Formats: sequence, structure tokens, C-alpha cells
Amino acid sequence: MYGFDGMRFRAFTQKHSSGSVVSRFRGKTDSCILGSVGFLTMTQPLTTVDERAQLLANGVARAAGQSIDPMPVVRLFTPDAHATWLLAALDPADGDSAWGLIDLGIGMPELGTVKLSDLATIVGPRQRPIQRDQYFRASRPLSEYVRLAQIDGSIPD
Repeated sequence: MYGFDGMRFRAFTQKHSSGSVVSRFRGKTDSCILGSVGFLTMTQPLTTVDERAQLLANGVARAAGQSIDPMPVVRLFTPDAHATWLLAALDPADGDSAWGLIDLGIGMPELGTVKLSDLATIVGPRQRPIQRDQYFRASRPLSEYVRLAQIDGSIPD
């Protein structure tokens, strides 16, 4: 069994004296849940602590009315539905409303806001949750991603 970061996981079950079966996993995980049908579902936070701090800093600058063109901080995506979010700021008032480039996979990427709490509840057609691209490093400011996305009909990189 393989996790989000490509590491191999070994799963085994152990019976407790109460007769219940408990699954145990060896390997590095952010969070593991054994679903009711026995499939391993891994969830990971949509942002790391450092990414959240940078998103909030950009959000504070936006809320103060500063004209900024930040680098996107985090890239989220649905592995089975072609949607992508390049997030650059987080509203400091609620800590949940993220601002960035949103591409729902229909050829019309746009700047907008989305609640992280809403994204955390979304699953694609194969029941796979939204994932954070752990390897994403912005190579250009958000305005350039917007310009390229509007030309191509999807977010580049």
C-alpha cells in the first residue's frame, strides 16, 4: 500500500480481547483512517503551519489595502476531478477564507475565494479527498499564473 508521499505502508490487524479488530500502520503518515469498507483513507492537512503563516501574512497585507502581487503559497488539487486551487492569502478575520486562483477543471480559471473548511469536505468521483501538492514551489507571482491560466484555460505547472 502506498501513501501520498510514495512511501510504502504495511498494514496488519490485531484482535483485542474485546474481539474488535484494530488496524495498525507502520510508516510516516499525517493521519490515517480505516474506512467502513476496509479501505485505508489518508488525509493530510490542506496547509502546513509555515504555509498557513505565509497565507495569513499575505491576508493581513490585503486586508490593510496594500496592493500586493504575492507568490502562490500552496497548490491544492483533486486527484480524480481535475480541479486546482493556487492559494496566496488567507483572510485574517476568519482564518478560513482563502484567496487565489481557482480552476474547477472547466476551462475558466479565475481569481476568487474559497473556504478551507469547505475544501476539506470535498471528495472526487472516486471518493479521493483534496490533496496538497507537497512539492509545489511557486515560480512566478499570482498575476502571472492568472495571465497564463486565462490563455491556456487551466493553471500552468
